[in-house]
Amino acid sequence: MIIGLTGGIATGKSESVKHFKALGAHTIDADAISRELTSKGTPVLNELVKSFGSGILRSDGSLNRKKLADIIFSDKKAKFSVEKILHTHIISHISKIISHNANKHNIVIDAPLLFEVGLNKMCDKIVVVWIPSNIQVKRLTLRDKLNADQIKQRIDSQMPIEKKVELADFVIDNSGSKKDLKKSIKDLYKLLTSKQK
Repeated sequence: MIIGLTGGIATGKSESVKHFKALGAHTIDADAISRELTSKGTPVLNELVKSFGSGILRSDGSLNRKKLADIIFSDKKAKFSVEKILHTHIISHISKIISHNANKHNIVIDAPLLFEVGLNKMCDKIVVVWIPSNIQVKRLTLRDKLNADQIKQRIDSQMPIEKKVELADFVIDNSGSKKDLKKSIKDLYKLLTSKQK
């Protein structure tokens, strides 16, 4: 079974993935793949430099992710261009990983833009990690030290969480404690995997 895991920024996806992994699922991290594909000297990074100039690079030639993020979050056209370059490569990479791990019973694809890039089409079930917006803002402020405008830009750049909830097969409410989250995922994983037996 291929499970797509998504949510809004700072809703607790990374913590959720750890629990799925601990329960025996094979996990695929779309963000890690994106970082790998845009590492120093890669064809994808060269494509980004062609589009946005060498100003997005650090002095050592590696990608300055903060600079690229600032461009994406302040310019919708730039965001579309970056996504067009990145997403094709990410989807192709994930497809290869899935085919190489076809013997694994359960694969969890951890992707913040699961719906936006069409990765949901690869999944048997979709799980969305949800928290109320006031908690989301509070967590983002603490975690990323962002101001109100930056927080709004980042939240607005993703599909609204309400829409993701509508499209999900299962929703995990992560407004409680870490212990609550662990239990919710354990219960959900048990439910999903019991259907395979």
